Amino acid sequence: MDRYAHRIGTKQLKVEGKNGVPLSNQQVDICQKKHKFLFGCSEFTSIMYANNEIKDSEKEFYEERYNKFTNLFNYVTLPFYWANFEPIKGQPKTAKFKNAAKLWESKGLVIKGHPLCWHTLAPTWLLELNNADIIKEQLNRIYRDVTDFAGLIDMWDVINEVVIMPIFDKYDNGITRICNELGAVKLVSEVFKAAKESNPNAFLLINDFNTSEEYARAIEILLEADVPIDAIGIQSHMHQGYWGIEKTEKVLERFSRFKLPIHFTENTLVSGHIMPPEIEDLNDYQIPEWPTTQEGEERQAREAVMHYKTLFAHPLVESITWWDFADGAWLRAPSGFLTKENRVKPVYNEIYNLVKNEWWLNKQSFTTDENGFINLKGYFGEYELTYKGNNVTFELNNQDQKITLNV
Repeated sequence: MDRYAHRIGTKQLKVEGKNGVPLSNQQVDICQKKHKFLFGCSEFTSIMYANNEIKDSEKEFYEERYNKFTNLFNYVTLPFYWANFEPIKGQPKTAKFKNAAKLWESKGLVIKGHPLCWHTLAPTWLLELNNADIIKEQLNRIYRDVTDFAGLIDMWDVINEVVIMPIFDKYDNGITRICNELGAVKLVSEVFKAAKESNPNAFLLINDFNTSEEYARAIEILLEADVPIDAIGIQSHMHQGYWGIEKTEKVLERFSRFKLPIHFTENTLVSGHIMPPEIEDLNDYQIPEWPTTQEGEERQAREAVMHYKTLFAHPLVESITWWDFADGAWLRAPSGFLTKENRVKPVYNEIYNLVKNEWWLNKQSFTTDENGFINLKGYFGEYELTYKGNNVTFELNNQDQKITLNV
């Protein structure tokens, strides 16, 4: 527990009745309800589910999947890829995406939109415009969507993979065009400004798969330009094998110098064969089938536990998002916590044990002293105290070391 001391709080609770009289020598039950740390996953199928775009015979299948999802995670990423969100200019799928966001909101999850600006999956209709109009459309897209979803989605990956954006050459796209014209710093400044103006309370991330000093230097320049970056997003798609503790800690050290929260936004480990090391762009590895195996599932679970423990131990890391929940979603890779058939893989059970047992206070009984006091130690988050059927919730954090609860 010592390596996680920065995530643990101690509070003295004074328990009183509704009349304000301390409850002396009384038994109360306390259990954790939520983690402050964001344990998340992407879940793109919820768009069609929330809009009744699945067969009636499939509803039970998806409900089972989502129950497993919410039993473990408190955070979900939804896909705001512009080409899919607004395939026809002026016809965004706002209502459909709000339905999906409301589904997760009803289950108590924090929601993040991903991403607002990205060269990949930029709409093809941008290519019909000149650069000045492309820039205008990109900023208007941010103003519109961040405003429309404010209060429902208040966390966004504002720009994705900006390091490669100006030199991306696999195919023509409007965002690379404007990144070339404006320069990366100017483009990032403009999109973050638009997002912050649209929702001053939004939590805004920059996100990249490039974990080298090149990305760190870009962040340094952006912060010097007063770009309102709230957190640094780091992708760790480990299709070609687990990074290992040493590499992970080097990446963490590189980005810790900014003293900003770090979110590991896209994490994968496959439970089938490892992608060949000579593949430079993971998207180039397209095969008809990529099956999961028993040996691979055991390896995936073992390595995921090491990865989560390494990240959770670092004081600046505030979030870990897995990518994706079920096998086959991206590149047909067997990287999920479940198989395509909803079978729970060992990785699910191992991470569940970490999040909901090792890093969690399950129901525990306490007896107040003669003045109604008890001392509580646990991981930061939301807790519930129960006394004779009456419940009261409270936050365990690193502030207000003494609080009074009336039940």
